[in-house]
Amino acid sequence: MKNLFSYVLPILALLGAVLSSEEVLQENNHQPLQQQEQKPSRHSNNWAVLVSTSRFWFNYRHMANALSLYRTVRRLGIPDSQIILMLSDDIACNPRNAFPGTVFNNMDEAIDLYGESIEVDYRGYEVTVDNFMRLLTDRWDSDQPRSKRLLTDENSNIFIYLTGHGGNEFLKFQDAEEIGAYDLKDAFNVMHEQKRYNEIFFMIDTCQANTMYEKIEAPNVLAVGSSELDESSYSHHSDMDIGVAVIDRFTYYTLDYLERIDRDSKETMDKLFAEYTFENVHSHPGIRTDLFKRNINDVLLTDFFGNVQNVVVDDVDSELLKKVEQDEAASGINKTKQIMMRERGPVKFSFECDENSTTLINVTALQAKLFGMIAIGFIGALWFVASKF
Repeated sequence: MKNLFSYVLPILALLGAVLSSEEVLQENNHQPLQQQEQKPSRHSNNWAVLVSTSRFWFNYRHMANALSLYRTVRRLGIPDSQIILMLSDDIACNPRNAFPGTVFNNMDEAIDLYGESIEVDYRGYEVTVDNFMRLLTDRWDSDQPRSKRLLTDENSNIFIYLTGHGGNEFLKFQDAEEIGAYDLKDAFNVMHEQKRYNEIFFMIDTCQANTMYEKIEAPNVLAVGSSELDESSYSHHSDMDIGVAVIDRFTYYTLDYLERIDRDSKETMDKLFAEYTFENVHSHPGIRTDLFKRNINDVLLTDFFGNVQNVVVDDVDSELLKKVEQDEAASGINKTKQIMMRERGPVKFSFECDENSTTLINVTALQAKLFGMIAIGFIGALWFVASKF
């Protein structure tokens, strides 16, 4: 018996080693595949921050600029709950306004930008540098309403638009204070550290606008300005009935292009930038791409101006779906077994049967005793032979 085990045990040990080595090999083969599966960075929500930093009637065009972008991003799918609109809001009801309660961006006066559905989040003297910086960094007191907060996360794409009067590395707020290029740099750095965005598209329409984005250091920020250092940003045209300029050139050509696309558009950012020629804008717009990871030829306009969301099925969801399919398959097998058992009828374990019986073992009592005696004899013989080794 010992000699028998001496032959059997090595064979069993060798078989076990082979099986275990195959399991390890399978694990090693799966590991690189898991490491190579890198999902592309995709945003899951879109936000827009639109700011007109000017006040007074002669700055009509700045409010029209902001309201024009407000209308566009809403049309392309960003809901009001994800748009922060900051306006002096002193134009629509200004006593000089020949069309009370309205704001237009074209001399044809075809589109009332103010309307009845506009939602201004910060108006009048709420439009301050402090509130703008707090908005970006989300540094508020506990009583700040959620509707006036930028509730973004690391999966958010944010479009930030500023328009007003500015100069070399500054932008005026309400003719009372200024925000500087270093302030924007600090705000974006904080947003990056707090994981408050996936990508930012920063657009500014003001004199010497390009100087406002030159200090930014935070990654994944795409920036564009309407004019370079020591250069003015110009209005496009005036409405003689209103008596002032109604829109700036840079914003006009931005809107002119965006009006041609819809929510499902595949137009990319480089096509929009191609509209910013000197012949159109009468200045030298600047585009900063060195902080941005993606090629602008691949960036859809709707990645920032719209709210097209890419749904990514998580691994957990895949496992759940697979589990549901397995459960459904098992349920189908169980139902099949139940149907077969009902057709076969109840099982009776008996040594007595006849031709119409549905028992599992069709043997007589005598046959069963005979089989039992033979089995006992075989086991006894095997034990006797083994004891002789």
